[in-house]
Amino acid sequence: MLQRSFYPHPTVGSIELLQTHVSYVLLTGPYVYKIKKPVNFGFLDYSTLEQRRHFCTEEIRLNQRGAKDLYLEVLPISILEGSANGQTSDKFTLGRGETVEYALKMVQFPQTDLLSNRFAAGSITADQMVEMGQVVATFHGQSQTSDYISSFGEIPRVRQSIDDNYRQTEKYIGIAQTERHYRETKEFTDRFFASHGAAFERRVQGKFIRECHGDLHLQNVCIWQDRIQLFDCIEFNEPFRFVDTMYDVAFAVMDLTARQRTDLGNVFLNTYLEQTGDWAGLEVLPIYLSRQAYVRAKVTSFLLDDRAVPAEQRVAAQQTAGDYYRLAWEYTQRPQGQILVMAGLSGSGKSTLGRQIARRLNGIHLRSDAIRKHLGGIGLFDRGGPELYTAEMTAKTYDRLIELGSQLAQQGYTVILDAKFDRQSLRRQAISLEERSANAGALPVRVIHCQAPLDILTQRLHHRTGDIADATADLLAAQQTAWEDFWPAELPYVTTVDTTQDLTDFLNNL
Repeated sequence: MLQRSFYPHPTVGSIELLQTHVSYVLLTGPYVYKIKKPVNFGFLDYSTLEQRRHFCTEEIRLNQRGAKDLYLEVLPISILEGSANGQTSDKFTLGRGETVEYALKMVQFPQTDLLSNRFAAGSITADQMVEMGQVVATFHGQSQTSDYISSFGEIPRVRQSIDDNYRQTEKYIGIAQTERHYRETKEFTDRFFASHGAAFERRVQGKFIRECHGDLHLQNVCIWQDRIQLFDCIEFNEPFRFVDTMYDVAFAVMDLTARQRTDLGNVFLNTYLEQTGDWAGLEVLPIYLSRQAYVRAKVTSFLLDDRAVPAEQRVAAQQTAGDYYRLAWEYTQRPQGQILVMAGLSGSGKSTLGRQIARRLNGIHLRSDAIRKHLGGIGLFDRGGPELYTAEMTAKTYDRLIELGSQLAQQGYTVILDAKFDRQSLRRQAISLEERSANAGALPVRVIHCQAPLDILTQRLHHRTGDIADATADLLAAQQTAWEDFWPAELPYVTTVDTTQDLTDFLNNL
């Protein structure tokens, strides 16, 4: 397969062979051929030809969900008997003959298209993270589930691999991780499973345990033909892919955080949550964030035992593993929750500023427009009819917005409640969360009142495209009439900002 003549199509340059511990990968220019090695690691078994055929078939089935343009077909590698100059010889070919191996054929794309390489080049944008959030949300929505798959969301199965991680890394205490971090991370896991049994049961009952990707980090995502592609998902082990959708989300968020771009992880997370409406999944997200960081630490730690790895690479691996162990521990340290209420007329910049605040504080951005449409059972980008904007529906929307914000803030999240909040009663309802939480611990609430001149509001609404909000400029007069000024009791909570001005200092001082 290193010979250009082997292939029934033109190749570009010499054939390049790459190897992992489980596969051979041959790069031909237009296509990639991947062959599984006959190995058995327990969690992965490719030891027989039939198993390699099966897992090639599974790999193409699973990856065509997120990268159908990249994964093409499974081809048999066959042997043909022949003779030349009176000598019997064997010739290998793709296709006819006695099958001796199987190859997965894929489109070869430039390595610069990998998000990991784009990140290294400094070319990843927030808009791409928005697209990725939308793509992953669609991917999960179309992924299979069943009673069998759901059973993998039960606590004994969820914690099995997590407990294995701790057992397998105990020997790295004092080498790549501290005894304190190991102990406190493990104690967090034990407490979490003991106290969140109902949350895991709700995830099972809600059908959030699905046939997911299982390895969703930047090295397994690319932008090819101007589209986000999710590839190289887990095909060899059911417990690694029959997981909570938050397991996948956590992998991507953790990877961006480990690369010191929490802001981009926040964009991805908030986009995903808004698309799916699965804000309830945030309750279990911390355990998965810690798990994903810890497993990266574990895998990196294994390099420390491999004497075939050069000494300088082992030193680097020790540092990298330590960083991941520390990040896994940091995810166990839940911060103080808080609520920021965005208030103002349509077009006043609430959502734009709310997004900036979320990225700055790693907050959860809850938009009333999204909550209203999820309650109404319509798509986020579908325009709502009159029934979506009745007084009853508006009351339900604000009740859900404030209730959800309270729940998430009590879990330790910074929450941005993004709605007009034009009535004193609505603002009082949000502000009262701080007063009601006094006995259980402080839950700070702030109101950010966004303002801009009427002509600017009108202009913004006339030019707004690609947003889920339905409000138009002709509603502004009625909104101004309905607006209720702040009571003196509200004023201590309120910061008014002119969104036509540079808000850098405001954001820096949050």
